[in-house]
Amino acid sequence: MQKIIGRKPVLEALKSDAEIEVVYIAFSQHGEIISQIFSAAKTRGVKVTQLAVPKFDKLSDGQNAQGVIALKSSQKYFEIGELIEKSKKSLSPLLLLLDSIQDTHNLGAILRSAECAGSDGVIITTNQTAPINETVEKIAAGAVSHLKICKVTNLVRAIEDLKKNGFWIVGTHLSGEKNYDQLDYKMPVALVMGNEEKGIRKLVAENCDFLVKIPMKGKIGSLNVSVSTGILLFEINRQRSTI
Repeated sequence: MQKIIGRKPVLEALKSDAEIEVVYIAFSQHGEIISQIFSAAKTRGVKVTQLAVPKFDKLSDGQNAQGVIALKSSQKYFEIGELIEKSKKSLSPLLLLLDSIQDTHNLGAILRSAECAGSDGVIITTNQTAPINETVEKIAAGAVSHLKICKVTNLVRAIEDLKKNGFWIVGTHLSGEKNYDQLDYKMPVALVMGNEEKGIRKLVAENCDFLVKIPMKGKIGSLNVSVSTGILLFEINRQRSTI
C-alpha cells in the first residue's frame, strides 16, 4: 500500500482511476474540500474512516497531512509501447523524460507541471530516480493520479523507441546550441530533463535531436530543474496554441 497525504492529493486521486482502498480523515475536519472528498469517496464506493487525532497523527508519521490520508494500491506504471500508442492519439504528442531526478520535492513539482501542461506521459528511470512516495504525491498536488508514468531501465533505448515512432528528442543542456524559445515545437516532442547536479548524461545528450538552453542573466549559472521544466513545457504549449 502507498499513502497519499493531504486534502488536494487525496481528492484528485479519488477523481482519477487510482485504486483507493480507504480514506482516513481526522475528527473535526471541515471545509469544502473535505465535503468533496466524502462525496467523491461515496461515488467511487471507497470506505471513509474517521480517526481520533492521536491515531491519525500516528498514521501520518508526523507529516502535515491536513487531516486526510488515503491508502492506494501500488503505483501503476505503463509500458513504453503502451505510452507511445496512447500519446499518438494527441494532436501534438508531448512526453517528458526524466534522467535521474533524485530529489522527491523536485520530482513532485515536475510531475505537477507536467500534468498542468497537458503532457501525455512521463518516463522515469528505474535506477537513480526518487521513488514516487507520499512526499512526491503531496508536492505534486494530485498530479500523480492523472499522469501516465512509465519506468524504464535504459533511457537511451526508450529514446530510440520514441524516434522510431516519430518523436523528436529535445534535451536541455547548459551548452545547448539554441535558446529554448528558438526551437519550433510543433511536432511530436519528447523533452528530456536531467539530474539536479549533473544534468542529462552524455550518452543521453548524444542521442537527442536538439539541445536547448535557458539563457541566464544573473550570477547564478542555472535554475532548479523543476523550474526549468515548467519553463520548457509552457513554452511548448505557447507555441502550439497557434496551431
